[in-house]
Amino acid sequence: MHLEELGRRIYATAHLTGEFVLRSGQTTTEYFDKYRFEADPVLLDEVTAAMVPLIPPGTEVLAGLEMGGIPVVTALGRHTGLPCAFVRKEAKPYGTCRLAEGADIEGRQVTIVEDVVTTGGQIVLSTNDLRALGATITDALCVINRNATTPAPLTEAELTLHALLNPEHLVPTA
Repeated sequence: MHLEELGRRIYATAHLTGEFVLRSGQTTTEYFDKYRFEADPVLLDEVTAAMVPLIPPGTEVLAGLEMGGIPVVTALGRHTGLPCAFVRKEAKPYGTCRLAEGADIEGRQVTIVEDVVTTGGQIVLSTNDLRALGATITDALCVINRNATTPAPLTEAELTLHALLNPEHLVPTA
């Protein structure tokens, strides 16, 4: 499927208008409710199939960020056979008390997986936490980059962002 068609389908499924406050604190009148396309198994499968070529060579573990990156990384793992880690915003205080559940990340080349990126703030925070746990991370992968270029916090954290879709792809159906 062409990216333009995928972008139109995501737009039709997930685009909302109104006034929304983003995680970054920014306010916007356009919002992509990622859970709407992530909850559609056929669309999510097509999205993640299109993401496979974006995975950097050498990736040993795909790490999905809580919460929207979890369904994306799970579907992506199905397409690639790569093990997945599920990364919390903070370690839970009970059970395993781990920040990253699933695949072991220590000493491995990990690619962060996120759904929608605005400033990349959560990717940077999670990358720093995972690096402290012994992961090697140089790349992040997302479904939608709300920007035309990579947000500065990601480049400052020495991360390369691989986005499936950017604003030019997310347009209404003609």
